[in-house]
Amino acid sequence: YAPAGLARDVLSVGDNMRRTLESLPEAARSENELLEALAAGVEATERELLRAFEAHQIKKLEPLGEKFDPKFHQAMFEVPDSGQPAGTVVQVMQAGYVLRDRLLRPAMVGVAKGEPEKIDTEA
Repeated sequence: YAPAGLARDVLSVGDNMRRTLESLPEAARSENELLEALAAGVEATERELLRAFEAHQIKKLEPLGEKFDPKFHQAMFEVPDSGQPAGTVVQVMQAGYVLRDRLLRPAMVGVAKGEPEKIDTEA
């Protein structure tokens, strides 16, 4: 577990690479040779970083659709009328990571809100 501090610091580098790729519209990439080359370079760097994480047993949490678990997830907001059962992760704002069995960073998530209980007023 010695590299945990360094791993936590490097997670934000991976986050920023992903944000860069998500901010480039597909149409712009296909129309601009320089943007396509930039995106390909960032993608290759991201893959290399993820391979290094895997080699050191750092695993990305993929909680979308899972039941909220406070040991691995940090709820940022509730989503009403999501069509999912209450307590289900319906949006991931930031990926979480574990080093072997220890949490490095919780996933920041949006969670399905339960419907309010109906009160029977006829009695």
